[in-house]
Amino acid sequence: MAKDTEVQNTPDHVAIIMDGNGRWAQSRGRPRLFGHHAGARRVKEIVRTCKDLDIGYLTIYAFSTENWKRTQSEVAGLMTLFRQYIKREAKALKEEGVCVRFIGDRMRLDKKLQGLMNELEEVTKGNTVVNLTIAINYGGRDEVARATQQLAQDVADGKLDPKTVNEATLSSYLDTHVLPDPDLVIRTSGEARISNFLLWQSAYSEYEFVDTLWPDFSKEEFTKVIAKFGERNRRFGAVSA
Repeated sequence: MAKDTEVQNTPDHVAIIMDGNGRWAQSRGRPRLFGHHAGARRVKEIVRTCKDLDIGYLTIYAFSTENWKRTQSEVAGLMTLFRQYIKREAKALKEEGVCVRFIGDRMRLDKKLQGLMNELEEVTKGNTVVNLTIAINYGGRDEVARATQQLAQDVADGKLDPKTVNEATLSSYLDTHVLPDPDLVIRTSGEARISNFLLWQSAYSEYEFVDTLWPDFSKEEFTKVIAKFGERNRRFGAVSA
């Protein structure tokens, strides 16, 4: 697929911290869950824009390991929203060539949601147009801890020689082992922190912090951010010629 003629040097992998749903709703006098539903609709538009811009990988931060600290009603509402999203969008995602993966610790999620996640991964696994990764009950430190635990177990079981362990070895144990590292990480809502998202993978990512709340983050603004990325000089620790 040809890249959009107005956007050159697009990133292969974009990751997004979708922040601001609650504040967006509260500014309208509505409950926080109203904002989360609006944010879910925005995801659909951004996925399609990735297709238009020939961005092969999109990773979105849907629910962190810290989000369990929110009120019981908000957490329950989010879990219901995740189930509804999968049921409602599964057919369209499959038909539009989107391959869906989930990262994070699934064991704390209810069995019905886990089943829907597994089903969506299965029915879309052959798609190649856009690779959509959804982080649910995900935390970068938790991911590294789980990976290290499994690596240590494999060393103890004699499956892995500790002298051979390097960066690539640890990467192969991460939830994202089948994905390239993100080229660009975007955070909406005006906050300038990474919030435990893709800590290992984003070591050399470019970051863009935008003031727009996630439900208002339009495809036009997304396209502008992607175009701005194309102007950056990524040196990866080297010196420009």
